[in-house]
Amino acid sequence: MFYHLLYSLRDIFSGLNLFRYITFRAVMAALTAFTLSLIFGPLLINKLKALKVGEKINKADSLKLDSLHQHKKSTPTMGGILILGTVVISTLLWADLNQQFIWIVLFSTLWLGLTGFADDYLKQVKKKASGLPAKIKLASQIVLGLILGAVLIYSQHNVHLEIPFLKGVALDLDGLYILFVILVITGSSNAVNLTDGLDGLAIGIVVMVGIAFSILCYVSGNVNLSHYLLIPYIKGGAELTIFCASIVGAGLGFLWFNCYPATIFMGDVGSLALGGAIGTVALLIKKELLLIIVGGIFVLEALSVILQVGLFKLTKKRFFKIAPLHHHFQFLDWPENKVIVRFWIIAGLLALFTLVTLKIR
Repeated sequence: MFYHLLYSLRDIFSGLNLFRYITFRAVMAALTAFTLSLIFGPLLINKLKALKVGEKINKADSLKLDSLHQHKKSTPTMGGILILGTVVISTLLWADLNQQFIWIVLFSTLWLGLTGFADDYLKQVKKKASGLPAKIKLASQIVLGLILGAVLIYSQHNVHLEIPFLKGVALDLDGLYILFVILVITGSSNAVNLTDGLDGLAIGIVVMVGIAFSILCYVSGNVNLSHYLLIPYIKGGAELTIFCASIVGAGLGFLWFNCYPATIFMGDVGSLALGGAIGTVALLIKKELLLIIVGGIFVLEALSVILQVGLFKLTKKRFFKIAPLHHHFQFLDWPENKVIVRFWIIAGLLALFTLVTLKIR
C-alpha cells in the first residue's frame, strides 16, 4: 500500500524514492510486524485469558510428559492469530500488491491459518479434545495443494525441480507437479506443527528460516544476482522478500512472549499457517529441495514421528523414548530451555549452510 501511495510521489519529494528498494521495504515490514506484535500481544494474551482459552496438559499421551509440562497448564494458546495478523498487515503495507506471488502466498497462509483456527476453536472453545479430525485437516492441505499447483501451472510457472549443488540440472516434473506441490504443502505445514511443542522452539526456527528465505527470494528475483549465482531467475520473486521479512518481524515479536517460560502459545492457527507459508515460498522461488536443508529441524521432527509410529506398528518397539524428537531429549533429562537453544543453534547453522549452497555449483 505504501509502495503504491508514496512511491508515485517521488517526483515531488525525492526521499520517497526509497520505496523503490525492496531492501528498505523489507526492513520496514519486519519492524512493522515486530512493533505491532509488541503492541497487540499483551491485549491478545489478556483476551485469551478472559475467554479461558488455555493449554490443556493432561492429554493421556504420556504421564511423564504431562508431568514435565504441568507448569504450562492454562497458558493462553491460539497466539498464531497475532502472527497471522501482523504478517498480513505488514505485507499489505509494504509490498508491491501488483505482484501475483504476494497474493498467492497470502492466500496459502490464510487458508491454512483458518484450518488451524478451526482445529484450535474446537479444542479450546467447544472442548472437543481431538479438535478438527485429522482427515479433514489433511483434506484441507491437499485441496490447497491442488489449487496452488493448478494456479502455478496455469500461470506458466516453471515446473522443473532445481537440483542443489549442480549447475543447470533440473527435473521436469510435468504431470507430477501438482502431486509434488501437495507433498510440499502438507509436509511443511505438518512438520512445523509437530515441532511446536516447547516454548519458543518452533517460532525461533521459523525466524531463522524466514531470514534465509528473505535472502533466497531477493537473489532469485534479481536478474544480475541470479545470473551470477547460476540459479533460475524468478520474475517477481524478489517481492516475496517483503513477506518473508514480515514473518521474521512477526516471529521475533511473538517470541518476545513465547520464549521460555512462555506466556502464550501459537496453536495450530500459527504452526500450520507458517509451515504452509514457508512451503509456498519455496515452491514460488524454486527452492523446494533447499527447504529440506534450511528446515532440517522440521524434517527431523517429522521423520522422528514417522519412524516411531512405523516401527511400533511393525515390531511393537520404539526407536525414541517418545516422539516428536524434542520430547525425546526431555526424557533424557535435558532441561527444556537447553533443548530449545540447542535446536536453535542447529537451525541457525543449517540456515547458514543453505545460503552457502548458492555458491556451490
